[in-house]
Amino acid sequence: MIHDLSKTSSIANVFIAELRDENIQKDAMRFRRNMERLGEYFAFEISKTLEYSNTETQTPLGTALTPQLAAQPVLATILRAGLPLHQGILNIFDKADSCFIGAYRRNHKSGSFEIQMEYVSSPDLSGKTVIMADPMLATGLSMVLCCKELTRRYQIKELHIVSAIASAEGVRHVRANFPKARLWLGAVDEEMTSKAYIVPGLGDAGDLAYGTKL
Repeated sequence: MIHDLSKTSSIANVFIAELRDENIQKDAMRFRRNMERLGEYFAFEISKTLEYSNTETQTPLGTALTPQLAAQPVLATILRAGLPLHQGILNIFDKADSCFIGAYRRNHKSGSFEIQMEYVSSPDLSGKTVIMADPMLATGLSMVLCCKELTRRYQIKELHIVSAIASAEGVRHVRANFPKARLWLGAVDEEMTSKAYIVPGLGDAGDLAYGTKL
């Protein structure tokens, strides 16, 4: 199932518009905060799909029956660009454990590239709902590689994939490899450059959040 926030009018569209705006992007702190706020919005929407159980809560005047999460999800992200989006989701699921993956593009002189994954730090994901966040879903290669590694190691119960901006090609690639995953997308753009950057996209999310890398 694909949830595209751009298909409906909400405050999330304002966050996405500011993330795209090349003038607002000059303020790295505001860029990170907008990505974080978008993560909070995604988390709220995802929370509607999770399982709950009724629990008695003691108040100063009595008891109230309130729904509580039956189980906490685990929040995963790809370093470094995914950190602000991950933090926003963590702000809402504040009791959740986290999984961090180090992956990057290794560029070749020919102009092609491959995805290298060098680091995985994760709790036990078996039987867990996993929310994987990465701000840009371009080719989908890094997302699929990382999700395949997690599903190879653990028997994941349910997989949610979150991205601020996706390409149509990236969505197709993820769906082909993980047809049962739920995709939560801020917007889907149709084009990519020859270097696999989404158009119009928003640029390099990691550089905009933390500074240009070498």
